[in-house]
Amino acid sequence: MNQQRKQQEAAAEEERFLRLRERMVREQLQARDVKDARVLAAMRKVPRHKFVLPELADSAYEDGALPLLLGQTISQPYIVGYMTQALSLKGGEKVLEIGTGSGYQAAVLAEIAAEVYSIEILPELAERAQRILQELGYRNVRIRVGDGYQGWPEAAPFDGVIVTAAPDHVPHPLIDQLKPGGRMIIPVGRYEQELILIEKGEKGVTRRSTIPVRFVPMTGRAQQGPPH
Repeated sequence: MNQQRKQQEAAAEEERFLRLRERMVREQLQARDVKDARVLAAMRKVPRHKFVLPELADSAYEDGALPLLLGQTISQPYIVGYMTQALSLKGGEKVLEIGTGSGYQAAVLAEIAAEVYSIEILPELAERAQRILQELGYRNVRIRVGDGYQGWPEAAPFDGVIVTAAPDHVPHPLIDQLKPGGRMIIPVGRYEQELILIEKGEKGVTRRSTIPVRFVPMTGRAQQGPPH
């Protein structure tokens, strides 16, 4: 009887989180400018409460960033949706993520893309994200511990690159690893940051500022500034 009650309580809890996810998508994404059906479906499906710190699970679907381990954060759901939409994924792509963090953004990408390669500079975060993604059944995400500034050359080129920590300049290796026709979305700035959308076309690379944001700084090689 005890076991049955536990199962019923767990099912009721998951149903509650499902309703919170639906509301998050409706009020935080659709009510703003996130309209891509694939992105909305991914964010309806991925259980964000599994990626936040356990004591913050009840806040997982609120409209804001949340603290993680080691001074890092899990981005506001709207920003995750906005950045994913910016890549214009159609399904079947190969995507590079710089800054695995909680693993939530990687899971959202994995619902759309065929392969997700994610780099995290902090081993403890990488291990935690890997464990959660495996528990949830994501087999198309590969995580590496390292400095994301240099990207993942042996897996390049990528259809999309998404960066979730802010350097003060765009790392050139990441542009080099974009396929022709590929897109990168990256927060840039030391104090005031903007999301920059980079597109690699036949006639070269274009950059466009989109919205102001606030991300943790990119550490490692990025802190040395642009190469001379």
